[in-house]
Amino acid sequence: MFPPTPGTGSSRAGPSDSPAGGGRLGDANAYMPLYGSGIGANPWGAAGETPLFPDDGSSPSTIWRLDEFAQDPGYLAYQEELRDLIFTTATHAAPTREGTPVATSPNGASSSSAVDAITSSIPTAAHVSASNITTTTPPTQEELHRRTNAILSQGRRLEYLKSYLGQVAPWLDMFDSSGRAFGIEVPARARESPALLFAILALSARQKERKEAGGQRQRATSFDSLELYQETIRLLTPLLQARDPRSVPICTILCAMEMMSASARDWRKHLEGCAALFDAFGVHGFSGGLFQAVFWCYARMDLCGALISDGTQGTLVPPAKWLAPGADESEARERFREAKSPDAHANYAVYLCAKVCGLIADRTRFVELGDANGCSSQVFTRSWQALWNDLQVWLDDRPPEMLPASEMETRPFPQILFAHWAAISSTQLYHTACVLLLNMMPRSVQAPAGIAGSATWHARRICGISLTNPHEGCLNNAIQPLWVAGRLLSHRSEHATIAKLIRNIEAKTGWGSAWRIADLEAVWGYKVHRT
Repeated sequence: MFPPTPGTGSSRAGPSDSPAGGGRLGDANAYMPLYGSGIGANPWGAAGETPLFPDDGSSPSTIWRLDEFAQDPGYLAYQEELRDLIFTTATHAAPTREGTPVATSPNGASSSSAVDAITSSIPTAAHVSASNITTTTPPTQEELHRRTNAILSQGRRLEYLKSYLGQVAPWLDMFDSSGRAFGIEVPARARESPALLFAILALSARQKERKEAGGQRQRATSFDSLELYQETIRLLTPLLQARDPRSVPICTILCAMEMMSASARDWRKHLEGCAALFDAFGVHGFSGGLFQAVFWCYARMDLCGALISDGTQGTLVPPAKWLAPGADESEARERFREAKSPDAHANYAVYLCAKVCGLIADRTRFVELGDANGCSSQVFTRSWQALWNDLQVWLDDRPPEMLPASEMETRPFPQILFAHWAAISSTQLYHTACVLLLNMMPRSVQAPAGIAGSATWHARRICGISLTNPHEGCLNNAIQPLWVAGRLLSHRSEHATIAKLIRNIEAKTGWGSAWRIADLEAVWGYKVHRT
């Protein structure tokens, strides 16, 4: 949303602890918001309802232009079919075959070995071959490999697989530098799972199509990705009908593919299916193995959806469900610390940013809609202080691999170089969370001392990190942080640099991002010319 016009005050009145009535919110000194926001929440578990953002000119959905793929009738029909299948599966949480539920350890955490056993097994009657032949006997490994080779021999499919390994998998594995589940394990499993193979080919083809369009919205009449998407769903259907946990990573990959072309308004709709599957199969951020990697890939997309909502919604999967069953949120810091890895520390930054989005959404709903969620001024202030402290501890506790390799103060933005992939995006998310909290700082809280208390300082570092670290695996997750940062910056040189950064992200990654430039131009009050 937009910052208030100087001299007019905030576009959102300050809140009181009384439910909103007649449009008046009461005490203007309760906290200091920089941005207004509307409400379009979709509560956890309310499947099938897509939130509507306010049509006040600031909604990203009002200026988003869909590409031809997203409007293709065949794509839309298959998308709805997949959505229905997923929710049907999720409503029957117990798999129909013995031995498929995820085993848990005595402390409630899913066993990594149990997950691996599930995902490495070969389906029998539930398996459908790429040639549309259903068999009642399990195919041999040799037969599966022959099918894989036959699939890859057609058209540009081998090219798509190469592109997946070199360009797509790195951003799926952004916070999984040690395991590289999407870059190594998923392709290996795909040799024995046509549904998984078609899913990664579809995602790679969609990215390649968008990149080849060059951001010019070139009209296309056919898409390889659509054919691959349809074939994935055909092969995925029996897995979902059998309540097979191996459907979870396939659905997550398709979710990423769908959101490449989705409008901002529809992001949560695409995320809802995976959220339901995670809940049904007990997948969380500490599941171990492939399921854990899949969860954190999804969690980053879920967080982007919360950031897009601009303070009106939290993540679809509440942060409490990111932890192992039975884990207390007050122990979250220790749970992440116990993993003793840079990737886990990066995931903790995602978790904290999601907590910030949830807190802001709760406060907004309490004040503006009168939701009885308990987010009173006292509760909000305590939660704000706790989250701010957690964020500063996150920064202080970074392992050596997560520290900048080089820092230099330059204009318009500082140069901050990282050697570790996960450090790039996680540090951006730290600064993003700080900006969001500072924009909603309770007046009863003393402003944080030093540069950490400056939202503009955090904003400039968000931009500097993207400028200095052009790793394609980290660029798509920078879109929303750059938008959060850009609203705080006032110099035209900063605006031009940010606009160029966002355009380059779309050109390099295929992820739709240019719509955020128009949002920022509305805040800045003028159109930025291409340089």
